[in-house]
Formats: sequence, C-alpha cells, structure tokens
Amino acid sequence: MRFSTINVDISAHIATLTLSQPDSRNSLSETSLREMIEALDWLRTRDEVRALILTGAGQAFCSGADLGKMDAVDIDGLSLGERAAATMDALANPLILALQQFPLPVVAAVNGVAAGGGVALALAADIVIAACSSYFLTPFLPRLGIVPDMGATWFLPQRIGRARSLGLLLLGERLSAQKAQEWGLIWACVEDDALLDEARTIAGRLARIPPHSALEARRALDAAGSQDLVAQLGYERDRQRELLDSPAFKEGVKAFFEKRAPVFER
Repeated sequence: MRFSTINVDISAHIATLTLSQPDSRNSLSETSLREMIEALDWLRTRDEVRALILTGAGQAFCSGADLGKMDAVDIDGLSLGERAAATMDALANPLILALQQFPLPVVAAVNGVAAGGGVALALAADIVIAACSSYFLTPFLPRLGIVPDMGATWFLPQRIGRARSLGLLLLGERLSAQKAQEWGLIWACVEDDALLDEARTIAGRLARIPPHSALEARRALDAAGSQDLVAQLGYERDRQRELLDSPAFKEGVKAFFEKRAPVFER
C-alpha cells in the first residue's frame, strides 16, 4: 500500500510502520491518523507479518498535534473544540484502540521527542524502547490548559502510578529516556545508533511466540486492573481452560520434549 505521511515495510516477518513527516517532527494530522489506521487494518491481513515496529523518521518520534494548523475560527458552525472532539471520535481514539486490539505484538522505537499525543502513541505499544537522547513531554495542562488525550491519562498511571503521573501532567517537564526506564514507563533505553537494531531484535523474538500472545497479555493485565484477586483467579482459570486445548500449547509441549524451539502457526 502507498501512503503520503507514513511508510510501511515488511521484512523477515516484521512490519515497520514509520511516521514519515520529519519536517513537522511527525506531528499528527487527520491524514496521518487515517493512514495509520488503514495500515494497521492492512497488516492484520498479511499472513507473513508476525510483529510490528512503530517508529518515526528524522529527529522525532511524534510531536503530537500540529498547533499551527489548529484554527480557532468556527467552521461550518463548529468551534475548534467541537471539531477536535469529532476528529478524536473518528480517528485519534480509533487509532489507539486499533493498536491495543492489533493481533500481533507491537514494539515502539522512540527515536526522539514523544510529545502530546506522541506519548500516548508510544505507550499504546506492548514494548517501548527509546534512544538515550529521546524524551517524553506532556505539555497539555501547564502550557495549554487542556487535558492529555489519546489515552495518555489511562496509560501513564497504569505504568508509573498516580503521583508521578500528576507530576508530569501538572509540571510539564521533560522526562528523559533514562528516567522513563527507571520509572518503569518503558522497557529499555538504548544508545541512539542501536535503537532500530534493538527494536528488530525484540520484534524478531516476539515474531516467534504464539500469535495470540499479545492480545492475551493485554487482556489479562487489563482485567487485573479492574477486578479483585478472586475475579482475576477466575479469569485465569477460564483462559487456561481454552488455551490448554489450543494448537500452540500442544506444539510447545511437543517441542519441549523434543528439545527444540517451538514453531507456532499463525
């Protein structure tokens, strides 16, 4: 497929989706949001794809919305806020849900600044690695007087807790990749020139696990965050009831006794 704001490449069972507007620091537009959704829909149908890398071109991962293109003048009887809310309903929120519902593992390789909606875009991935020079920035409240969106208010406390999330949101300070790793916001911080190689190594490992693993892991952790231990034990029991009868488990056991690496079918 051809796109105007992103690039999609498939190699060795790994798809790489690159935000490709470095002049705007890969800011989010209606076109880029729509094309990312279209790309994810297309990649779901590709049997050769077993994992996805999400990254940015140039010196930024994603700088969030382009404020210079947000006209406050009423258009077609709609205010800026009403138009933005419509875009969130139609594109921004569906993109985050598409990443969370993507049937394969997703690795975000943060190659520079991740600001505003770019923070949420990165955190929607299963595993986030960041270049040492990169940083995360949530300027919404202290600089603009608006709340974080695209799921940032859900992802941040899930990973780093309420106290640190409130500090980030209210102070709007840069969070370095090193500190993000220390806090548990991301999986790893790596040298800049090693970022994509490390992302491909991780994606290559993920490409060899059972294809439903990412969805199972996300759903299990989501369930754990919304119910008590008794309910979670029941959830685990119900999933094991189904998964122990799956071809993936049978292949895993067979490979264990044959002393070889398992080979899972998509």
